[in-house]
Amino acid sequence: MKQIKVVPNWAFSDSEGNQLNPQLFDLLRELHESGKLTNATKKLGISYRHGWNLIQRWAEFFGTPLVDMQKGRGASLTNLGEKLLWAEERVLARLGPQMASLSSELNLEIHQALRSDTPVINLFASHGYAVAMLPNLVQELQLNIQYMPSLEGIAAVERGDCQVAGFHLPAQLSGSNIYAEYKERLSNPNLRIIRFITRQQGLMVAAGNPKQIKSLKDLSREDLRFVNRQAGSGTSALLNELLERNSVEAGRIKGFTTREFTHSAIAAYVASGMADTGLGVEPPARQFSLDFIPVANEHYLLICLEETLANPAMQRFLSDIRSERFTDGILTLPGYSCDHSGEVMSIGDLFAELET
Repeated sequence: MKQIKVVPNWAFSDSEGNQLNPQLFDLLRELHESGKLTNATKKLGISYRHGWNLIQRWAEFFGTPLVDMQKGRGASLTNLGEKLLWAEERVLARLGPQMASLSSELNLEIHQALRSDTPVINLFASHGYAVAMLPNLVQELQLNIQYMPSLEGIAAVERGDCQVAGFHLPAQLSGSNIYAEYKERLSNPNLRIIRFITRQQGLMVAAGNPKQIKSLKDLSREDLRFVNRQAGSGTSALLNELLERNSVEAGRIKGFTTREFTHSAIAAYVASGMADTGLGVEPPARQFSLDFIPVANEHYLLICLEETLANPAMQRFLSDIRSERFTDGILTLPGYSCDHSGEVMSIGDLFAELET
């Protein structure tokens, strides 16, 4: 299938209108990973000379080196080089869900213009790594994934705006405010739950855990800076519940009101040194070479109307997420597991199981 992918494009310019090639970000990223310009240029498929000239032009543009190259010791990024790389990573992390949703909308329009007979599943969900991986794990389906808060997605299912929505519930938190809210919200007897994946949420900290953070109780320490998820997100609700259970006052946490919109953005924020820790899932922590301290397990679930289950496209979708291909894909994500993926159950059965 023909696919559009929307990505950000940086443009640096000075007062004279001079602009520089944004390919430098790819080079900085590979240098950060390998520590050798030879390896970095080879990975990007460019010549050593082109890579060297690119670094030199940017150094002249900013008036200071971006890469420290020493004979026999490889190459390392200077402070400016690190900041530029983390700035680009933060842009990708913050805008990623919006760009993915736009890409999905455009691809649906192309799908309709081509009059393709490939069935479409509209999935509205909070952003997650397993959801983002779905287009590569389903077959013979066109997925239109739109990222939005969980409660908005559930409302869209009930209105008929989409076939499936995603939301998450923490494990082993019976009697929580989160459970009470969802019990009240999921009162429609026509709704059905589809088991999807289970993931770990934890504290992301710098490599080696220099601040010796051990648990949520450390968040109120004077020497720690925290970065939070946006209000209304599942991760923010989970944090509030866990803080209450651990007798930690949110008002004592430095940075509690500093908020980012994705798990990747939290990781980028911590990796850049702007915060000491933040709560999120494990994959972005590993992506940014951070340590990860598990805090809670969480069920990511899908929801649909009962009559949708008989739709051939939905049957195809369920078959895909029950497959070995799906399981193998999800298990490549650190901290993720498949727990009866594709199993359909009622709302009552779900809470009966979670509260035992």
